Amino acid sequence: MTTTTRTGTAPRPSSGERRGDDDGPTSRGRPRRRPAGGRARERHPWTPAERRRLRVGIAFISPWILGVLVFIAYPLIYSFAISLTRYSGMADITWVGFANYVAAFIDPLVHTAVGNTLFYAVIAVPVGIVIAIVIAIAMNQDVREIGWYRTALYIPSLIPTFALAFIFVVLVNPQTGLVNQVMKLVGIPATNLLGDPTTAKLVIVALAQMGAGNAALIFLAGLRGIPKTLYEAARVDGAGPLRQFFALTLPLLSPVILFNLITGISNGLQVFTEAYVISSGTGGLGSPDNGTLFYMLYLYKNAFSYAQLGFASAMAVLLFLAGMILSGLVYWLSKRFVNYDVTGE
Repeated sequence: MTTTTRTGTAPRPSSGERRGDDDGPTSRGRPRRRPAGGRARERHPWTPAERRRLRVGIAFISPWILGVLVFIAYPLIYSFAISLTRYSGMADITWVGFANYVAAFIDPLVHTAVGNTLFYAVIAVPVGIVIAIVIAIAMNQDVREIGWYRTALYIPSLIPTFALAFIFVVLVNPQTGLVNQVMKLVGIPATNLLGDPTTAKLVIVALAQMGAGNAALIFLAGLRGIPKTLYEAARVDGAGPLRQFFALTLPLLSPVILFNLITGISNGLQVFTEAYVISSGTGGLGSPDNGTLFYMLYLYKNAFSYAQLGFASAMAVLLFLAGMILSGLVYWLSKRFVNYDVTGE
């Protein structure tokens, strides 16, 4: 008996071709993918072109992976292992468990170093971000010969930190420094800026701002990415420069601010060079009165002056954990103030 088909009605698909049947063939003749909870889905074999792309990709990222393993992963694992021992670098290694961590928590000099480091970070990081934003806005002006101005604003960031701190120590030397010699000529008593713990810390904070040009370049890239039409619309609505800055510039720069904040926290916790140079020129590491004894400087003293590598490694591990926790906390809180919408809506 012959079956007939209605006019304008497509033939009904077979059970293997119906939508939703995972075992049925697709229109291209390949098996459909099975749902995640079902049986293992069939995979088509890699083509030569896909294998070639995979090899090229692995070749490109292999130097980065090797660098991470050699310069980050291995030192972290090795430092943690050493932190569980008593080791001077010369004698035999003695297993002490978490005794170095307990000693770090009860060491009063560790408390002093943490306090000095937090003092530095709380002041230097926000001030550095503000200065970098101001420099970036100056770099972003539409004026003639702007390239020369950008170069002049960035050049101070190229001065090595060690050289900058050393020059400052020489200039403010209370006996032979040029600053005090000029002050004597005009009748002003000579002062020792580095003789007071608080003043010495503030000097280190000020010296750190010479590197604000690096963050300013990142802020400049963020400013260049803000559409000019937003500022034109704001001017039409009667918004002045300050209103535009707080309503447009800051919100749209918030992702860049977050990046510089996290990197600033990381750098702030690891401040070392300025403190090393300044304290070395004023009577010894950490002087005066441990006012410049920052965390990394005390870690350095334990490792290379006292040969307590296990204790120093424990300090390094604690610093790593503190940096990760603070960065994660800042990133979590950033969800409240970071705006990734470039339209400004």
